[in-house]
Amino acid sequence: SSSHMERKMSAMACTVFNELRLEGKLCDVIISVDGIEFNAHKNILCSCSHYFRALFTSSWNNAEKIVYKIPGTSPEMMRLIIEYAYTRTVPVTADNVESLLTAADQFNIMGIIRLCCEFLKYQLCFENCIGICRLTDYYHCPDLREAAYVFILHHFEEIAKVSTEFLDLSVNELKEIIEKDELNVKQEDIVFEAILKWIAHDPQNRRQHIALLLSKVRLALMQAEYFMNNVKTHEYVRDNEECKVLIINTLTEMYNLNMHGPSLDFANPLSRPRLPYAILFAIGGWSGGSPTNAIETYDVRADKWLNVTCEQESPLAYHGTAYLKGFVYVIGGFDSMDYFNSVKRFDPLKKTWQQVAPMHSRRCYISVTILNDFIYAMGGFDGYTRLNTAERYEPETNQWMLIAPMHEQRSDASATTLHEKVYICGGFNGNECLITAEVYDATTSQWTFIAPMRSRRSGVGVIAYRNEVYAVGGFDGVNRLRSAEAYNPVANTWRTIPSMFNPRSNFGIEVVDDLLFVVGGFNGFTTTFNVECYDENASEWYDVHDMGIYRSALSCCVVPGLSNVREYVARRD
Repeated sequence: SSSHMERKMSAMACTVFNELRLEGKLCDVIISVDGIEFNAHKNILCSCSHYFRALFTSSWNNAEKIVYKIPGTSPEMMRLIIEYAYTRTVPVTADNVESLLTAADQFNIMGIIRLCCEFLKYQLCFENCIGICRLTDYYHCPDLREAAYVFILHHFEEIAKVSTEFLDLSVNELKEIIEKDELNVKQEDIVFEAILKWIAHDPQNRRQHIALLLSKVRLALMQAEYFMNNVKTHEYVRDNEECKVLIINTLTEMYNLNMHGPSLDFANPLSRPRLPYAILFAIGGWSGGSPTNAIETYDVRADKWLNVTCEQESPLAYHGTAYLKGFVYVIGGFDSMDYFNSVKRFDPLKKTWQQVAPMHSRRCYISVTILNDFIYAMGGFDGYTRLNTAERYEPETNQWMLIAPMHEQRSDASATTLHEKVYICGGFNGNECLITAEVYDATTSQWTFIAPMRSRRSGVGVIAYRNEVYAVGGFDGVNRLRSAEAYNPVANTWRTIPSMFNPRSNFGIEVVDDLLFVVGGFNGFTTTFNVECYDENASEWYDVHDMGIYRSALSCCVVPGLSNVREYVARRD
């Protein structure tokens, strides 16, 4: 194509001109900075900078002028700028990025500004993100501003703890951050405590802002006890007239929530939940005697399910799902006729589906997990036998590779990843429900048995949570189980944890906002839409809002950081 040809030509021209510059040939301009002189070609400098174009073509300067003295920059920066004009690259480092931005801005070189912004995007961390965000007020880099602001909202809790820049925010900057629905906090206490920390940095001047800032906190979503003991009685709040109205409104709204539950539109700013950072997807399954194509998403901060089913999708059950690099993969399964080796993936931003490479084996009752950007698919039933084979998929090459087979044939087992190892537990081998579990180490390509569980579990849910491997529910050959246990890989032992409210097998299991969720399943008599979650801090199970569609043999996965998260959550008007 001509554009490819042009690019090649211009790259060649650049190389040639750069050689001429370095040899000092055919140069028609000398740029002088602090007495240091650089040879160059006017047309090359003009091609990347409006500043030089204006300088060389202005009527003030005659065409014969050779030496131009440039104020307000250093020889080092000018060397980099001239190098960029010829090569279109520049070495950006942590040490030179700020001076480069200043120089690129002064000489109007958008290309260097872009390179600096790209560099800074990868440097974002808790300690510097606020400073980087502020930099973008001076230079035109909307992408970097967006990335830095999203970073601040996502990591607010850590930033408020460790960043000194946080303490220097203006009241307006802080207000804008904490009023956002996108602020990623599990509890509003975090926001309140961040406000206190900010005020304490300069109490004389800042305590006057308590009412303004407090009004941005979703006070009515706090635990009543915390609100009464920590917020209402705090000296900044107690001594402030404007806070009195806020306190009354909060207590009224808490009462309303208790009596009537949340309003449909979350209109009251004191009880409007933040947007979740991660969305729980519940995909497919077995419902009312046949497979379903239903997809529901769970909004953990509002405790609501949303139906986002794509009607053109085919029904599927006993499949696996995994989220990797922007896509939700749906793997294997069964549609009451066929056992599948096919794999399709969903793009949650575009809401489109596409087929990718199929597995080597058909796998219904499959176990799926992710390790080091590979998707692992293990065991299952191919319509004839229970499998001990396993394979892994690499999205970049769109290929499945067989890995070492497991020690046991496992169908209807469940798998997870913890500390760079794959764990698979339970299942059915054609004769009995299994009590065994094994671990795969990708560095040695070997499966090893770990300590057996305390119960046989087929149709089990297995998930990594709080540095342990949890095995929950399932079927022991006689009963559906409520019981659950957790494996400590350091001690190689299982411990019993509190039982669920409801027995279940063939359910979805995932961790969101540091809570372990179990979704749907079969309770021994009927398929259910019941959902509960376990909090290891409290060692307790809690009821969660039911799904809209009762189903078993579904699969769940968690999708973090969606820019269109509002399309998958309860409405906030």
